[in-house]
Amino acid sequence: MTIHLDAAAFKEKVFDFEKGGDWNYLGDLPAVIDFYADWCGPCKAVAPILEAISNKYDGKVLIYKVNTDREQEIAAAFGIQSIPTLVFIPKEGKPRSAVGALTKKNFESIFSDVFGLTKGVVA
Repeated sequence: MTIHLDAAAFKEKVFDFEKGGDWNYLGDLPAVIDFYADWCGPCKAVAPILEAISNKYDGKVLIYKVNTDREQEIAAAFGIQSIPTLVFIPKEGKPRSAVGALTKKNFESIFSDVFGLTKGVVA
């Protein structure tokens, strides 16, 4: 299941960007944040892949979605200039981002590199 975040939930579950300071992920599981908009064609192409990942890795990886039209404050805080932008957050360490409609193979490669998960991420 993908989880939609507003600014308050983002600050509670991911990172309190208003406090500033160094990156400090607040979650207990690795996460993917999909910065998207409802009108965005490439965002719509990524959505079913993210849904499949969220089902396959339920309880192991969190999939968050942030609507950049509604949550402009979050998008601005993270310098989101193109959508979709996907941010991959390991439990420890710095997040990595990718811009554009990723394929299943792209997700597999990133999940392996960032989260240490093996191939076959997406069914």
